Amino acid sequence: MISLAGKAALISGGSRGIGAATVKLFAQAGADVVFNFRRDKESARLVAQEAAKYGTFVEALPSDLRLAENARRLVEFAIERLGKLDILVANSGIWNVEDLPIEQMTERQWDEMIRTNLKSVYALVRYAVPTMIERGSGRIIAISSTAGQRGEAFHAHYAASKGAIISFVKALSTELARHRILVNCVAPGWVDTDMSKPVLESSSGRKFALGQIPLGRIATAEEIAGPILFLASDLATFVTGEILNVNGGSVLCG
Repeated sequence: MISLAGKAALISGGSRGIGAATVKLFAQAGADVVFNFRRDKESARLVAQEAAKYGTFVEALPSDLRLAENARRLVEFAIERLGKLDILVANSGIWNVEDLPIEQMTERQWDEMIRTNLKSVYALVRYAVPTMIERGSGRIIAISSTAGQRGEAFHAHYAASKGAIISFVKALSTELARHRILVNCVAPGWVDTDMSKPVLESSSGRKFALGQIPLGRIATAEEIAGPILFLASDLATFVTGEILNVNGGSVLCG
């Protein structure tokens, strides 16, 4: 039912996890896609190769989005390669497995988390919005987390970065509505990805995670990519400023 035929999408963090699933699903839906990766060139190549099987244009670019200038270059590259930019999915981010009490958290650790998870979203949006305003339409979908809604003890920097994304989305949805740019957010809970693997591979960690989820299982990356696709599609033309919870019932907030 969902088609993105003729649409041009930029997806950050597309070489693994939720980002990789989204690249492939968008291509399957007919979109042309540019995505970035930070280090894993081989994974990015494989994602692009698999996504391109659906017959659309798919290309990956190495880019460290902790630097705003790189975000600018990535957006310009996407527009150059795709001819336009209809959809931005700001997905790239990090999470630290080790517990980190606030009294032990260094300024460097704080800054690294904020640069990677929050500044990168700001920078992509900052440079994508002008072309969307010029075209009079656009979709921006940012990826937050349940940690941004309820907090996460010993991971305060991560929770802060993801909570800020939610507020950022709500502010932008109002600011950009007059340009017919829809801005929304997907907030996943536990997802079976490389980032969460260290926790989910241990019996105690998996038991802890499952204990938070009424549906009793961990989400797949594809189960997060589906709602992202929905928000990018013509089924969501009157949805903006929404935080779409995809967490198996672990956090219930409107």
